[in-house]
Amino acid sequence: MRRVGPLPAAQTAPRPADATAEGVRVSKLMTERGLASRREADEWIEAGWVRVDGRPAVLGQRAQPDARIEVDPRARAEQARRLTVLLNKPVGYVSGQPEDGHQSAVVLVRAENRWADDRSHAALRPGAGLRGLAPAGRLDIDSTGLLVLTQDGRIARQLIGEDSAVEKEYLVRVRALHAGGLTADGLARLRHGLALDGVALKPARVSWANEDQLRFVLREGRKRQIRRMCELVGLEVLALKRVRIGSVALGKLPLGCWRLLGPHERFA
Repeated sequence: MRRVGPLPAAQTAPRPADATAEGVRVSKLMTERGLASRREADEWIEAGWVRVDGRPAVLGQRAQPDARIEVDPRARAEQARRLTVLLNKPVGYVSGQPEDGHQSAVVLVRAENRWADDRSHAALRPGAGLRGLAPAGRLDIDSTGLLVLTQDGRIARQLIGEDSAVEKEYLVRVRALHAGGLTADGLARLRHGLALDGVALKPARVSWANEDQLRFVLREGRKRQIRRMCELVGLEVLALKRVRIGSVALGKLPLGCWRLLGPHERFA
């Protein structure tokens, strides 16, 4: 395999106090530093595009946490070509793999469903196009709104990684299960004080959008979280729509249509 020549300035990180003598996998270090996803890191190492302390890296290699990692510009160019799609998912489609006879939302990402007002104007790559898109987060089968599908592992990690703090905003139409409706105490509990499966939920921003619709802003994404939260305070969810992820809004994207994430758009 041909080795690369001089590389750009290296990225280093402070050495944690608990670093072990055996070191950490280079691909993990690259992910922690935001250089690439684990899969991308392994691909780049295999292609000869990564050096550790001046030497070509090999798959499975371990290094000290403060090692100097250099990435060839060709890896960045390949990363930049990876697409991210914003889809307004309808009810009846699952976010991930098909299940129980329901299709994956990715089947909607075809030429005839591309939004006519997509401002990215980006052409799809011949021979690659939209293959390899994976959902960066869930949206339940009975929910609608903004679903992110991406080929870029960095974006997936940003949105669904363990340390992700990207906000997700939802409009939720509800009905009271008991007389009296949602009390002030119930609203306060929705904001902070509930637990699911024995684990406390992070604080949320919850307010009335209108007389029968709540606005939720969350920084986590537990399975069917909003529906379960509402049940705990005596509410039934009639409709749920995700309208924003970070600084990227659903906007006027029609139901069932998709557009590409613009080159200057960022989730955080």
